[in-house]
Amino acid sequence: MSTDFQQARAALGVRLRELRHTCPNGRLTGSELAERLGWTQSKVSKLETGRQTATAEDLQAWAAATGHPGAAAELISRLTGLESHVRSWRRQLATGHRAVQEGINEQFTRTAHFRAWENSMIVGSLQTADYARHTFARYADLHRSPRDTEEAVCARLKRQEGLYQQGKRYCILMWEAALHALICPPQILAAQLDRLAGVVGLATLELGIVPFGASLKIPPANAFWVLDDSLVITEDWHAELWIDDAASVATYVRTWETLRESAVFGPDAQDIISRARRSLAAG
Repeated sequence: MSTDFQQARAALGVRLRELRHTCPNGRLTGSELAERLGWTQSKVSKLETGRQTATAEDLQAWAAATGHPGAAAELISRLTGLESHVRSWRRQLATGHRAVQEGINEQFTRTAHFRAWENSMIVGSLQTADYARHTFARYADLHRSPRDTEEAVCARLKRQEGLYQQGKRYCILMWEAALHALICPPQILAAQLDRLAGVVGLATLELGIVPFGASLKIPPANAFWVLDDSLVITEDWHAELWIDDAASVATYVRTWETLRESAVFGPDAQDIISRARRSLAAG
């Protein structure tokens, strides 16, 4: 979780404490407020100390219970600003994956230069429908979110139209491990690898593979995207992070460029893809 996010959540907690201390009918203790709200005292404590993220409903209830109903809009505005950078999967996937994919699609329509690093799976912009289908199913299981798999697949595939649009530039790096990860049946991964081999020559695409045996200057850690050198999107198990401060974006750009030094391209990349494809057939 980012330091900026932690600081913003702590600041929200300070504001919540201020409201509890300035109730019109006198200051409330944490236990008294918890009793009014029907919560545990530990929840009140965690919200005030920035150790738990409030929901909009929590904030509305807090404002009402402390006698400051007019503060609800301010609190929710703070929450919206906080979550604009750290977007929990629990909330994003409340209605399924389609809405998340459509939100990313909107960002892609405004993006001319897309750079990606992926260490464990095929990047979404190059996925086949069947591969994407299995990916969404796996994550729906993990997050226990509604299954709107077909709608999510359609939204993800629509994003791939940019590969064929003049003026777009896709620079995608993947670790060789992504070519072998069996998050889908072998026959679906085989078709996915055929798809990768087929796009190597696209004018809009630079596809690099970092081989298992490559010398690495940095570990091939978590996946991320860089959009027009102004926004980074990266994922953790609990949330998706949207990072737009210049210093952090610059760090991700340097990371991407460092990883690129270990990658191979063109015929050499195709050879690695073909080797992974043959290993599936041999298995």
